[in-house]
Amino acid sequence: MEQVLFVSIAGIPLIILWLVLGSIFFTIRFGFIGIRGFKHALDIARGKYDTEEGTGEVSAFEALATALSSTVGLGNIAGVAIAIQMGGTGAVFWMSMAAFFGMASKFIECTLGQQYRQINPDGTVSGGPMYYLSEGLQELGFAKLGKIMGLVFAIFCTGASFGGGNMFQVNQSFAAITALFPSWESYNWLFGILAAIFVGLVILGGINRIGIVTSKLVPLMIGIYLAACLWVIAVNITEVPQAINTIWQQAFSANAIEGGFVGMLVLGIRRSAFSNGAGMGTAAIAHSAAKTDEPIKEGIVAILEPFIDTIIICNLTALVIILTGTYGNNVAADISGSELTALAFSQIIDWFPYVLAVVILLFGFSTTVAWSYYGEKSWAYLFGKDYIFIYKGLFLICIFLGAIIDLGVVVDFSDMMLIAMAVPNILGCLLLSNKVAKSLSNYWFKLNLKSIISNQ
Repeated sequence: MEQVLFVSIAGIPLIILWLVLGSIFFTIRFGFIGIRGFKHALDIARGKYDTEEGTGEVSAFEALATALSSTVGLGNIAGVAIAIQMGGTGAVFWMSMAAFFGMASKFIECTLGQQYRQINPDGTVSGGPMYYLSEGLQELGFAKLGKIMGLVFAIFCTGASFGGGNMFQVNQSFAAITALFPSWESYNWLFGILAAIFVGLVILGGINRIGIVTSKLVPLMIGIYLAACLWVIAVNITEVPQAINTIWQQAFSANAIEGGFVGMLVLGIRRSAFSNGAGMGTAAIAHSAAKTDEPIKEGIVAILEPFIDTIIICNLTALVIILTGTYGNNVAADISGSELTALAFSQIIDWFPYVLAVVILLFGFSTTVAWSYYGEKSWAYLFGKDYIFIYKGLFLICIFLGAIIDLGVVVDFSDMMLIAMAVPNILGCLLLSNKVAKSLSNYWFKLNLKSIISNQ
């Protein structure tokens, strides 16, 4: 499977080319929605357009927090450091460019998630790529293709939820703790049990409890991490222009361009699918549950995810690493990404590596919780709601296993499935893009009309 996914053209894996070209097409097709809809997205997220008329289970902000919790994490802390190690500081520029175009990918997949979601008899919501692929393509006359693509996506998503969205997170969270407290290494079984209990308490309550937990946890951990980044930057404020210039200059060297794509590939494989998951389709599952009277609104608020996750958090991480000089020839070649980031912070805040370990633990927890929901909805699509209890049981068992075993090929295969989700998802989005473009045009018209009436 890995050989199929990473066939290359001019050194660029086809799957990466698929993601990038898809995001560029969506950006142009929707009139640079990442810029045009940015302020409106902020207004939606803060509740300005919340309405009691919308159907769903969580607010727009809770859906945003759930989607963010599945992407903000190890990719922002370790992935950026790895990208800089492999491709130089210019890699950060290419990650940011990918995130900018990825905002349009998030927009279309989350809009479609709302448009084709199903409201179940008990009031719960089922939505995501498996639904807009099967039903959306059926409307276009490709019923058989849509059904196959929906099933393929659900299989990949379920597998990724057990591996990259679960065992990998638990495994790396425990590794972050034992790096500071080596004597705790023999207690991995206890960590696995406790992690399974805490995650179980959240996921057994469904998307409502997941939305509540992530809406509180995500702002807290992002706030702590950003505060530390800003403090390091403030201490070295006079060197910031030179650091930005270094990123810009290295971005256009042959080595940096290649390294940027390699760095993004690492981010995609090792957790966050290019840090923000744009094009993967998973965010559409969370946003489909949001209470809204207009699907386009949920698509617009989703553009904030790549901006927050990559353009803000990843760039601040990069500045910390560059300003403290902890990269390149200044560090050991075999130092890991998270260790490099911790080393950078320790140059200015000597106690922060301990806080960073806690932040990584929270990142891993919130990511696992969010992925449980994605996997649950995919499992239900494949086997029906009556068998969700089996999925939840397997998911909790995998948490324990993730803490005590060497993941090896299990997570490698799972992460391949995560990347593979982009194949049916982006194809479906391309085929359905005209419908979304019409809906967007109508939405802007109605919004402008309301503004004119309110100002009269």
